[in-house]
Amino acid sequence: LAREIRAKGARAAMALKPATPIEPFEDLLPELDMLLIMTVEPGFGGQAFLDIMLPKIRRTRELISKHGLELWLQVDGGVAESTIERCAEAGADVFVAGSAVYGAADPAAAVASLRARAEAVTATAPWACGH
Repeated sequence: LAREIRAKGARAAMALKPATPIEPFEDLLPELDMLLIMTVEPGFGGQAFLDIMLPKIRRTRELISKHGLELWLQVDGGVAESTIERCAEAGADVFVAGSAVYGAADPAAAVASLRARAEAVTATAPWACGH
């Protein structure tokens, strides 16, 4: 399916729930443009970030680097000022921060702060590919 999507000029992505390991999908990584790791159980917003997902983010970044891929590694769930730097340090380079942005008094300022925190880490990351 990923090949068909890309053949039509679109980007292919896959999402993994917290309990789903990355290893069974290692061979599929070259076919993808983005991999989303859910850092909360999907279903509703405002959940707390699951710290136990950091090793999974790190392991996924290792696999992406091992294969020399330029693949976006996205995280979604509980991303906030208190978690975004840890996600970036673990290897994420795309961040979904719904509640942190839309629950803020000034959403534009929240986005700017989150972006600055993530970029401070990813700017010097050896895996940063400048998507």
